[in-house]
Amino acid sequence: MQRRVVPDIVSSQKLTTFSADTTVRTATAVMNERSIGAILILKDEQLAGIFTERDLLRRVVAAGLDPDATSLEEVMTPDPDTLAPNATAMEALLLMRGRGYRHLPVIDKGKLIGIVSIRDLFAAVQEELEQDLQQRDALLFDTGYGTGG
Repeated sequence: MQRRVVPDIVSSQKLTTFSADTTVRTATAVMNERSIGAILILKDEQLAGIFTERDLLRRVVAAGLDPDATSLEEVMTPDPDTLAPNATAMEALLLMRGRGYRHLPVIDKGKLIGIVSIRDLFAAVQEELEQDLQQRDALLFDTGYGTGG
């Protein structure tokens, strides 16, 4: 069985979103408090960008920007790639691997419904593989003849 991003991985999430004019300091404080690696930036209730730990490192810290004076809009990844809810976990992992992402927003009919992380996807694919192995083992080792002799 191939797991779908929705509902198998993303079922109900409390999304952490900010407006583009939010400061990096404010956003990263929330990210730290909630132990999350990415936040979504909305403009007029539409996805405008994503800001990740990697963006913080590369675009703020390494660039010597002041997090109190830098808005998310200045350092976010604008118009990020997204996933459809019916994408499989494997499709999502391949996209992430190919493009170097660790987080992807999930959009359904133009509406933001979630975000998926590579960690979430890895766990889903690992569980799927384990189930496949159990099914194969059952087919190989359970002859259906019982143990009587």
